[in-house]
Amino acid sequence: MQSAELGDTRIFPAKAVAKLEDLDYDFIFLTVKLWDTASAIEAIRPFVSNSTTVISFQNGVTKDALLADAFGADRILGGISYVGATILEPGVIQQNGVVQKLVFGELNHRDSMASERCRNLKQSLERAGVEAIISANITSDIWQKFIVLVAMSSVTAATRQSIGKVRSNKQTRELLLSVMSEVRDLALSRGITLPENIVEDRMQYLDSLSPDVTASMEYDLRMGNRLELPWLAGAVVDMAAAAKPPLAVPACKILSAILSPFVQGAPN
Repeated sequence: MQSAELGDTRIFPAKAVAKLEDLDYDFIFLTVKLWDTASAIEAIRPFVSNSTTVISFQNGVTKDALLADAFGADRILGGISYVGATILEPGVIQQNGVVQKLVFGELNHRDSMASERCRNLKQSLERAGVEAIISANITSDIWQKFIVLVAMSSVTAATRQSIGKVRSNKQTRELLLSVMSEVRDLALSRGITLPENIVEDRMQYLDSLSPDVTASMEYDLRMGNRLELPWLAGAVVDMAAAAKPPLAVPACKILSAILSPFVQGAPN
């Protein structure tokens, strides 16, 4: 792993097993791109036992429902990852900035603080040197990340610029705020509890990032890769249209339209 701020780290030799069937699994982390969620669920299905907990650290707000449908709600924890990183080549990861932590908790209003599996996971991660936080309301936290993620991913991708350039320009800064306000209103319409000043707070978070940090969707766009747009700004447009009454999300709708030709990768 390459990091200008934290220094480079090399994992050698890598710890792996010859056959996945050789182990029992307490936790399985789902970290694939969102378009691979269905195939990843089928890949891990044989290894999910009655004692296994599955956690998605993917982007978006629809992933946990898919996991619950596949394995049952009791086997799922909600999760969020905070890290700015890109794959430079197979086996080489570049981290931008210093943020690197995992947040997780019980879904469906269960008490995360009293959860033995949450405490066990936190202890295991901390022994490995990973910052780990148990969330008292993981659903709210997932949506709070979604608010900033939809804005950062769509605006940096549409402008082909890092967060430093986007937040320092008056027009694109206002666009970030507009997108976050639309996603906030959508969350509130769905009964999600959010801090009153969530948009201002998330803007402060964006202001705190290293100026060269960008969203993975902006990187994927430059590399000609597929985009997670349908599960981010595109999902906001779809959920807003399905709301009763429908919600207006003009900024998300325009950004989704601008980026839609690139969803499957660089057009021929």
